[in-house]
Amino acid sequence: MDRLLKCMAPNLRNLFHSVLDWDKVEEIRLRVNQPLVIKEQQIEYGLNAAGRCRPSEGFRVNADDIARTVEIMAENSWYALEDEIRAGYLTLAGGHRVGICGRVVLENGLIKTIKYINGLHIRLAREVPGAADQVMPQIVRSGRIISTLIVSPPGCGKTTLLRDISRQLSNRGFNVVVIDERSEIAACHHGVPQLDVGWSAYVLDGCPKAQGIAMVLRGMAPQVIITDEIGHPNDGLALADAARAGVQVIATCHGSAWDSVRERAWMRHGGAAFQQVILLSRRSGPGTIEQVLKLD
Repeated sequence: MDRLLKCMAPNLRNLFHSVLDWDKVEEIRLRVNQPLVIKEQQIEYGLNAAGRCRPSEGFRVNADDIARTVEIMAENSWYALEDEIRAGYLTLAGGHRVGICGRVVLENGLIKTIKYINGLHIRLAREVPGAADQVMPQIVRSGRIISTLIVSPPGCGKTTLLRDISRQLSNRGFNVVVIDERSEIAACHHGVPQLDVGWSAYVLDGCPKAQGIAMVLRGMAPQVIITDEIGHPNDGLALADAARAGVQVIATCHGSAWDSVRERAWMRHGGAAFQQVILLSRRSGPGTIEQVLKLD
Protein backbone atom coordinates (compact mmCIF):
# COMPACT_ATOMS: atom_id res chain seq x y z
CA MET A 1 0.00 0.00 0.00
CA ASP A 2 3.03 2.29 0.04
CA ARG A 3 2.30 3.57 -3.47
CA LEU A 4 -1.28 4.42 -2.51
CA LEU A 5 -0.22 6.25 0.65
CA LYS A 6 2.30 8.29 -1.33
CA CYS A 7 -0.67 9.64 -3.31
CA MET A 8 -2.19 11.15 -0.16
CA ALA A 9 -1.65 14.63 1.23
CA PRO A 10 0.86 14.51 4.12
CA ASN A 11 -1.83 15.28 6.73
CA LEU A 12 -3.78 12.23 5.61
CA ARG A 13 -0.80 9.94 5.07
CA ASN A 14 0.27 10.27 8.69
CA LEU A 15 -3.06 8.89 9.93
CA PHE A 16 -2.83 5.52 8.27
CA HIS A 17 -0.30 3.92 10.63
CA SER A 18 -3.24 2.49 12.60
CA VAL A 19 -4.67 0.55 9.64
CA LEU A 20 -3.62 -2.91 10.74
CA ASP A 21 -4.82 -5.12 7.88
CA TRP A 22 -4.74 -3.50 4.45
CA ASP A 23 -5.92 -6.75 2.87
CA LYS A 24 -9.37 -6.09 4.34
CA VAL A 25 -9.67 -2.43 3.33
CA GLU A 26 -12.06 -1.90 0.40
CA GLU A 27 -12.64 1.87 0.27
CA ILE A 28 -11.29 5.18 1.57
CA ARG A 29 -13.72 8.11 1.52
CA LEU A 30 -12.55 11.72 1.61
CA ARG A 31 -15.03 14.63 1.70
CA VAL A 32 -14.36 18.30 2.40
CA ASN A 33 -15.18 19.24 6.03
CA GLN A 34 -16.28 15.68 6.81
CA PRO A 35 -14.52 12.83 8.63
CA LEU A 36 -12.23 10.48 6.73
CA VAL A 37 -13.96 7.08 6.52
CA ILE A 38 -12.48 3.66 5.82
CA LYS A 39 -14.66 0.76 4.75
CA GLU A 40 -13.28 -2.63 5.73
CA GLN A 41 -15.61 -5.40 4.56
CA GLN A 42 -18.85 -4.65 6.49
CA ILE A 43 -17.23 -2.21 8.96
CA GLU A 44 -16.75 1.55 8.62
CA TYR A 45 -14.45 3.54 10.88
CA GLY A 46 -12.52 6.79 11.13
CA LEU A 47 -8.94 7.63 12.03
CA ASN A 48 -7.47 10.22 14.36
CA ALA A 49 -4.13 10.77 16.12
CA ALA A 50 -4.97 8.04 18.63
CA GLY A 51 -5.83 5.45 15.98
CA ARG A 52 -9.11 3.90 14.86
CA CYS A 53 -12.32 5.51 16.05
CA ARG A 54 -15.95 6.04 15.21
CA PRO A 55 -16.28 8.04 11.97
CA SER A 56 -17.86 10.99 13.78
CA GLU A 57 -14.78 11.26 16.04
CA GLY A 58 -12.22 10.98 13.24
CA PHE A 59 -9.97 13.41 11.43
CA ARG A 60 -11.94 15.93 9.36
CA VAL A 61 -10.68 16.39 5.83
CA ASN A 62 -10.28 19.98 4.65
CA ALA A 63 -10.21 21.49 1.17
CA ASP A 64 -6.40 21.68 1.16
CA ASP A 65 -6.11 17.97 1.97
CA ILE A 66 -8.31 17.18 -1.04
CA ALA A 67 -6.52 19.62 -3.35
CA ARG A 68 -3.06 18.35 -2.40
CA THR A 69 -4.13 14.72 -2.77
CA VAL A 70 -5.55 15.41 -6.25
CA GLU A 71 -2.32 17.16 -7.31
CA ILE A 72 -0.25 14.16 -6.24
CA MET A 73 -2.61 11.62 -7.82
CA ALA A 74 -2.63 13.53 -11.11
CA GLU A 75 1.15 13.95 -10.93
CA ASN A 76 0.53 17.66 -11.53
CA SER A 77 -0.74 16.79 -15.04
CA TRP A 78 -4.47 17.39 -14.67
CA TYR A 79 -4.96 18.26 -18.33
CA ALA A 80 -3.23 15.08 -19.51
CA LEU A 81 -5.88 13.09 -17.63
CA GLU A 82 -8.94 15.01 -18.83
CA ASP A 83 -10.57 12.03 -20.54
CA GLU A 84 -10.62 10.09 -17.27
CA ILE A 85 -11.61 13.15 -15.24
CA ARG A 86 -14.55 13.86 -17.57
CA ALA A 87 -15.75 10.34 -16.78
CA GLY A 88 -15.53 11.12 -13.06
CA TYR A 89 -12.53 9.10 -11.96
CA LEU A 90 -8.77 8.63 -11.94
CA THR A 91 -6.92 5.31 -12.04
CA LEU A 92 -3.77 5.07 -9.93
CA ALA A 93 -0.78 2.79 -10.33
CA GLY A 94 -1.89 -0.57 -8.98
CA GLY A 95 -5.38 -0.20 -10.45
CA HIS A 96 -6.94 1.69 -7.56
CA ARG A 97 -9.96 3.70 -8.79
CA VAL A 98 -10.58 7.20 -7.44
CA GLY A 99 -14.07 8.60 -7.98
CA ILE A 100 -14.22 12.40 -8.13
CA CYS A 101 -16.96 14.80 -7.08
CA GLY A 102 -16.92 18.58 -7.48
CA ARG A 103 -18.17 21.34 -9.77
CA VAL A 104 -18.79 20.03 -13.29
CA VAL A 105 -17.80 22.42 -16.07
CA LEU A 106 -19.86 22.12 -19.26
CA GLU A 107 -18.95 23.18 -22.79
CA ASN A 108 -21.62 22.98 -25.50
CA GLY A 109 -23.66 20.77 -23.21
CA LEU A 110 -20.83 18.26 -22.70
CA ILE A 111 -18.66 17.74 -19.62
CA LYS A 112 -15.33 19.51 -20.11
CA THR A 113 -13.76 18.93 -16.69
CA ILE A 114 -14.42 18.90 -12.95
CA LYS A 115 -13.08 21.62 -10.65
CA TYR A 116 -13.49 22.63 -7.00
CA ILE A 117 -13.07 18.97 -6.03
CA ASN A 118 -15.00 18.26 -2.83
CA GLY A 119 -14.83 14.48 -2.56
CA LEU A 120 -12.65 11.49 -3.44
CA HIS A 121 -13.83 7.89 -3.24
CA ILE A 122 -10.88 5.49 -3.40
CA ARG A 123 -11.67 1.86 -4.22
CA LEU A 124 -8.71 -0.44 -3.66
CA ALA A 125 -7.86 -2.98 -6.35
CA ARG A 126 -6.17 -6.22 -5.46
CA GLU A 127 -5.43 -9.58 -6.95
CA VAL A 128 -7.26 -12.55 -5.47
CA PRO A 129 -5.71 -15.62 -7.13
CA GLY A 130 -8.32 -18.35 -7.14
CA ALA A 131 -11.27 -15.94 -7.01
CA ALA A 132 -12.63 -17.60 -10.16
CA ASP A 133 -12.10 -21.20 -9.07
CA GLN A 134 -15.79 -21.71 -8.37
CA VAL A 135 -16.94 -20.43 -11.76
CA MET A 136 -14.25 -21.86 -14.04
CA PRO A 137 -16.13 -25.16 -14.52
CA GLN A 138 -18.99 -23.02 -15.87
CA ILE A 139 -16.66 -20.87 -18.02
CA VAL A 140 -14.76 -23.75 -19.66
CA ARG A 141 -16.61 -26.91 -20.58
CA SER A 142 -15.13 -29.75 -22.63
CA GLY A 143 -12.24 -27.48 -23.56
CA ARG A 144 -14.55 -24.72 -24.90
CA ILE A 145 -15.01 -21.23 -23.46
CA ILE A 146 -18.64 -20.32 -22.73
CA SER A 147 -19.42 -16.64 -23.35
CA THR A 148 -20.51 -15.23 -19.99
CA LEU A 149 -22.00 -12.00 -18.64
CA ILE A 150 -21.29 -11.33 -14.96
CA VAL A 151 -23.95 -9.14 -13.30
CA SER A 152 -23.99 -7.53 -9.85
CA PRO A 153 -24.43 -4.23 -8.01
CA PRO A 154 -21.25 -2.17 -7.45
CA GLY A 155 -18.81 -3.51 -4.89
CA CYS A 156 -19.61 -7.20 -5.29
CA GLY A 157 -16.31 -8.28 -6.79
CA LYS A 158 -17.05 -8.30 -10.53
CA THR A 159 -13.69 -6.89 -11.59
CA THR A 160 -11.73 -9.12 -9.19
CA LEU A 161 -13.53 -12.15 -10.58
CA LEU A 162 -12.99 -11.00 -14.18
CA ARG A 163 -9.27 -10.50 -13.57
CA ASP A 164 -8.85 -14.03 -12.23
CA ILE A 165 -10.89 -15.49 -15.09
CA SER A 166 -8.46 -13.79 -17.48
CA ARG A 167 -5.48 -15.15 -15.54
CA GLN A 168 -6.79 -18.69 -15.51
CA LEU A 169 -7.88 -18.74 -19.17
CA SER A 170 -4.61 -17.21 -20.28
CA ASN A 171 -2.53 -19.62 -18.23
CA ARG A 172 -4.38 -22.50 -19.90
CA GLY A 173 -3.07 -21.23 -23.23
CA PHE A 174 -6.14 -19.46 -24.63
CA ASN A 175 -5.43 -16.29 -26.62
CA VAL A 176 -7.02 -13.69 -24.32
CA VAL A 177 -7.41 -9.99 -25.10
CA VAL A 178 -8.40 -7.69 -22.23
CA ILE A 179 -10.04 -4.41 -23.24
CA ASP A 180 -9.43 -2.37 -20.09
CA GLU A 181 -11.17 0.94 -20.68
CA ARG A 182 -10.78 2.16 -17.10
CA SER A 183 -7.43 0.49 -16.34
CA GLU A 184 -8.98 -1.54 -13.52
CA ILE A 185 -8.61 -5.12 -14.74
CA ALA A 186 -4.87 -5.22 -15.51
CA ALA A 187 -4.04 -1.88 -13.81
CA CYS A 188 -1.60 -0.81 -16.50
CA HIS A 189 0.87 1.90 -15.52
CA HIS A 190 2.66 3.45 -18.51
CA GLY A 191 1.30 0.55 -20.57
CA VAL A 192 2.56 -2.27 -18.33
CA PRO A 193 0.02 -4.44 -16.44
CA GLN A 194 0.53 -4.20 -12.68
CA LEU A 195 -1.90 -7.02 -11.86
CA ASP A 196 -1.70 -10.59 -13.16
CA VAL A 197 -4.08 -11.26 -16.07
CA GLY A 198 -2.14 -14.29 -17.31
CA TRP A 199 0.96 -15.01 -19.34
CA SER A 200 -0.77 -15.19 -22.75
CA ALA A 201 -3.09 -12.19 -22.34
CA TYR A 202 -2.85 -9.01 -24.39
CA VAL A 203 -4.14 -5.80 -22.78
CA LEU A 204 -5.63 -2.85 -24.67
CA ASP A 205 -5.55 -0.15 -22.01
CA GLY A 206 -7.67 2.99 -21.79
CA CYS A 207 -9.59 2.23 -24.98
CA PRO A 208 -13.39 2.58 -25.25
CA LYS A 209 -14.90 -0.89 -25.42
CA ALA A 210 -16.70 -0.62 -28.74
CA GLN A 211 -13.62 0.71 -30.53
CA GLY A 212 -11.36 -1.74 -28.74
CA ILE A 213 -13.43 -4.75 -29.77
CA ALA A 214 -13.26 -3.66 -33.42
CA MET A 215 -9.49 -3.16 -33.16
CA VAL A 216 -8.70 -6.55 -31.64
CA LEU A 217 -11.00 -8.42 -34.02
CA ARG A 218 -8.97 -6.96 -36.89
CA GLY A 219 -5.51 -7.47 -35.48
CA MET A 220 -5.19 -9.81 -32.49
CA ALA A 221 -6.98 -13.07 -33.46
CA PRO A 222 -8.53 -13.42 -29.98
CA GLN A 223 -10.20 -16.60 -28.79
CA VAL A 224 -11.83 -14.64 -25.98
CA ILE A 225 -12.34 -10.96 -25.29
CA ILE A 226 -12.59 -9.83 -21.67
CA THR A 227 -13.99 -6.42 -20.73
CA ASP A 228 -15.66 -4.60 -17.85
CA GLU A 229 -18.86 -2.61 -17.29
CA ILE A 230 -20.82 -2.99 -20.51
CA GLY A 231 -23.47 -0.29 -20.74
CA HIS A 232 -23.51 1.80 -23.92
CA PRO A 233 -25.59 0.75 -26.96
CA ASN A 234 -22.39 0.86 -29.03
CA ASP A 235 -20.94 -1.80 -26.72
CA GLY A 236 -23.83 -4.06 -27.69
CA LEU A 237 -23.20 -3.59 -31.41
CA ALA A 238 -19.50 -4.39 -30.95
CA LEU A 239 -20.31 -7.49 -28.89
CA ALA A 240 -22.58 -8.66 -31.69
CA ASP A 241 -19.68 -8.28 -34.13
CA ALA A 242 -17.50 -10.40 -31.83
CA ALA A 243 -20.16 -13.10 -31.70
CA ARG A 244 -20.47 -13.14 -35.51
CA ALA A 245 -16.69 -13.52 -35.72
CA GLY A 246 -16.86 -16.61 -33.49
CA VAL A 247 -15.03 -14.95 -30.59
CA GLN A 248 -16.14 -15.71 -27.04
CA VAL A 249 -16.74 -12.86 -24.60
CA ILE A 250 -16.48 -12.60 -20.81
CA ALA A 251 -17.85 -9.27 -19.59
CA THR A 252 -19.50 -7.56 -16.63
CA CYS A 253 -22.30 -5.07 -16.13
CA HIS A 254 -23.97 -3.38 -13.19
CA GLY A 255 -27.35 -4.71 -12.12
CA SER A 256 -29.19 -6.30 -9.23
CA ALA A 257 -31.44 -8.61 -11.24
CA TRP A 258 -31.34 -10.24 -14.67
CA ASP A 259 -34.86 -9.06 -15.54
CA SER A 260 -33.75 -5.41 -15.41
CA VAL A 261 -30.46 -6.01 -17.28
CA ARG A 262 -32.08 -7.87 -20.18
CA GLU A 263 -34.25 -4.81 -20.98
CA ARG A 264 -31.34 -2.42 -21.46
CA ALA A 265 -30.67 -0.87 -24.86
CA TRP A 266 -27.27 -2.50 -25.35
CA MET A 267 -28.82 -5.95 -24.91
CA ARG A 268 -30.86 -5.56 -28.11
CA HIS A 269 -27.80 -6.52 -30.13
CA GLY A 270 -25.21 -7.48 -27.50
CA GLY A 271 -27.30 -10.09 -25.73
CA ALA A 272 -26.64 -12.58 -28.53
CA ALA A 273 -22.95 -12.62 -27.58
CA PHE A 274 -23.62 -14.46 -24.30
CA GLN A 275 -24.53 -18.05 -23.53
CA GLN A 276 -24.91 -17.63 -19.78
CA VAL A 277 -25.23 -15.08 -16.98
CA ILE A 278 -23.62 -15.25 -13.54
CA LEU A 279 -25.31 -13.16 -10.83
CA LEU A 280 -23.13 -12.00 -7.91
CA SER A 281 -23.91 -10.47 -4.52
CA ARG A 282 -22.17 -9.70 -1.22
CA ARG A 283 -24.37 -12.05 0.81
CA SER A 284 -21.42 -14.16 1.97
CA GLY A 285 -18.80 -11.53 1.09
CA PRO A 286 -17.79 -9.99 -2.26
CA GLY A 287 -18.06 -12.41 -5.17
CA THR A 288 -20.87 -14.56 -3.75
CA ILE A 289 -22.34 -16.48 -6.69
CA GLU A 290 -26.13 -16.33 -6.43
CA GLN A 291 -27.17 -17.90 -9.70
CA VAL A 292 -25.95 -19.17 -13.07
CA LEU A 293 -28.53 -18.70 -15.84
CA LYS A 294 -28.25 -20.48 -19.18
CA LEU A 295 -29.43 -18.37 -22.12
CA ASP A 296 -31.12 -19.65 -25.23
